[in-house]
Amino acid sequence: MEARLKWMDGLQFVGEAPSGHAVLLDGGKEGGGADSAVHPMEMLLLALGGCTAMDVISILKKKKQAVTGFEVRLRGERAPDHPKRFTRIELEFVVRGHDIDEAAVARAISLSYEKYCSVRATLQGNPVIETRHRIEPAP
Repeated sequence: MEARLKWMDGLQFVGEAPSGHAVLLDGGKEGGGADSAVHPMEMLLLALGGCTAMDVISILKKKKQAVTGFEVRLRGERAPDHPKRFTRIELEFVVRGHDIDEAAVARAISLSYEKYCSVRATLQGNPVIETRHRIEPAP
């Protein structure tokens, strides 16, 4: 899987995903950005929520739950000093519907957390991250 970020201006970048979709990222004004788009740490929080939300809703549909509304509310606490990583992330799953089985919801969340959500597994683990660079002349 390969992705790329292309610098636009200031701290604004366009991210190009392997699926062909694009997303805009920017920094906050306090860090020199224009605050025109989602910030990278916000994107990380949304990636975790999106990953587990897709798992949970898929499992609930397979369990024939009559879900009429669903959302995941996330709250991330960050360290005060750089690199200001997340020190705690809380997810609240809000399921709306008719005759929803609480055990089915709990099981779907558990399966996402323990087995399916690759973003959660990556955050929980210690992936090897390597860097390299090259310099090219301007056209």
